[in-house]
Amino acid sequence: MKETTERLLQKAARSVLAAEHLAKDGDSEFAVGRAYYAMFHVSQALLNEKGLRFRRHAGVHNAFAEQFVKPGLIDKRYHRWLVAAFNKRITGDYDIESDLTAEDASLLITQAREFLNAAKQFLEKGT
Repeated sequence: MKETTERLLQKAARSVLAAEHLAKDGDSEFAVGRAYYAMFHVSQALLNEKGLRFRRHAGVHNAFAEQFVKPGLIDKRYHRWLVAAFNKRITGDYDIESDLTAEDASLLITQAREFLNAAKQFLEKGT
């Protein structure tokens, strides 16, 4: 595994932990954001293994779908989760009064952790 890939996975793991701390403190909006970034960094890590890097979130989202979901290498639910989490992060970051709940944060944190674990297993297989 490439060093940058490992560092991105570590960053994703730290983002999950940060999301958990924020959620525990009752800050659902920012917990959602950290959970999204965990998924984003996981996607970047996977793409990095193929030598692909992108500057925009949409580029990462689309390339992840093309490189991993479309060929059936990674379950499509991870792409759905990534895009849904992105939309919730936008709400949490930019809306003055968002309707994000503790349940939203909890769900995204669970999804981010599962996505991270799935990516690690995929990369350990070396496929």
